Amino acid sequence: MLKMQFSKRLFVGMFLFLAGSLFDSSPAAAASGAGAINSGDTAWILIATGLVLFMTIPALALFYGGLVRTKNVLSVLMQCLVLTALMSVVWVVVGYSLAFDAGGMEQGTINLHSFIGGVDKVMMSGVTAESMKGTIPEILFAVFQMTFAVITPALIVGAFAERMKFSAMLVFSTVWLLLVYCPICHMTWAGDGGLYADWGVKDFAGGIVVHITAGIAALVACIMIGPRSGYPGHLDPPHNLTMTLTGTAMLWVGWFGFNGGSQLAADGTAAMAVFVTHLSASVATLVWMAIEWIKLGKPSVLGAATGAIAGLAAVTPASGFIGPVGAIAIGGSSGLICFIFATKIKQKFGYDDTLDVFGVHGVGGFLGTIMCGVFAAKQFGGSGVDAGIASQLKYQLMAAVSCAIYTALATYIILKLIQLTIGIRVDGSAEDRGLDLAEHEERGYILS
Repeated sequence: MLKMQFSKRLFVGMFLFLAGSLFDSSPAAAASGAGAINSGDTAWILIATGLVLFMTIPALALFYGGLVRTKNVLSVLMQCLVLTALMSVVWVVVGYSLAFDAGGMEQGTINLHSFIGGVDKVMMSGVTAESMKGTIPEILFAVFQMTFAVITPALIVGAFAERMKFSAMLVFSTVWLLLVYCPICHMTWAGDGGLYADWGVKDFAGGIVVHITAGIAALVACIMIGPRSGYPGHLDPPHNLTMTLTGTAMLWVGWFGFNGGSQLAADGTAAMAVFVTHLSASVATLVWMAIEWIKLGKPSVLGAATGAIAGLAAVTPASGFIGPVGAIAIGGSSGLICFIFATKIKQKFGYDDTLDVFGVHGVGGFLGTIMCGVFAAKQFGGSGVDAGIASQLKYQLMAAVSCAIYTALATYIILKLIQLTIGIRVDGSAEDRGLDLAEHEERGYILS
């Protein structure tokens, strides 16, 4: 009897030991085996990847689609859908290599690879199911980064909605991804030896890489293409704010993967990034709503939704470095400053940024990048600023300004070349009919 009990206990003990060895996903367990995949980190980034892809289709598509006029709704949905497919293929063929091939990079040395990656990872060469990036498979890292490369050109769509040729949009987005997004991504995120990385610039999830690049490109594009026919006084209002609010809610949730996933681990930093993301969006929503309520007498659904997106964009670069104090400060500031740019500044200068990409993403990303240099400091509950606040602010500003200048010049050249070849804008009759019919021969709604 005793022998049977001993055998049973021995069997149970061996089973528990083996189960713990197989399923323990703690960092210590991962470190104990060379190149061991951390299952917890991998599971979280798999989820985050789905959340970020979800931000483009359907979330951004619905957000933008509801804001345009009925005759253009399908064109915006189509642009978001096809850009998702096209940017994914471009990323696999050469984009990932240009952004993350670290060959030739040398910390403290400025050379070509300080600005752009090489071609060793073209067509995902060398990226297998076994290759690692930290504690997750490199192929998962590449797919996660692909979703960022997808949404960034899609954001720009909002600036020239209702008037750009579909063919011109495809050419522009492809060239822009390679000449603007990939170099800025490489300088910031490819590791030591990248220009911005060597400066010590903090951009946790894409204030510089995503929002400043998209926002500045949007401003240049809408100025070069020109305003919509009838702008600003003779345009119908957004045709479906229910659709827009649905897209806003989806973007808000998807942003948890955008920011929380950028830690590339399931840990406390990821949890804090999710928390401050939500807090910043909440504060910005309330601030934008309060301003409208005071100025106009009534709060609007469109204003609250736009405020939420402003708070999400602004907190993105700082999300992994700040605490609640920083989130409240960034959310409040973005609600106020982005409101001014999306209304007063836009009206004063007369540029037709159709869906306020520059005013929300460009300004929000720039603001969050600068404020990160302050609120990442430990005295404000952040993770710390080793170089000191003043020095960190200098490098944050240098990166934001240089990124904006390069993006503006490159975007202008790309659009100018397209304008001289295939043209960038539909003709007047096509614009009057709407892009749904003129570009796709379809209608978004058939109500009779």
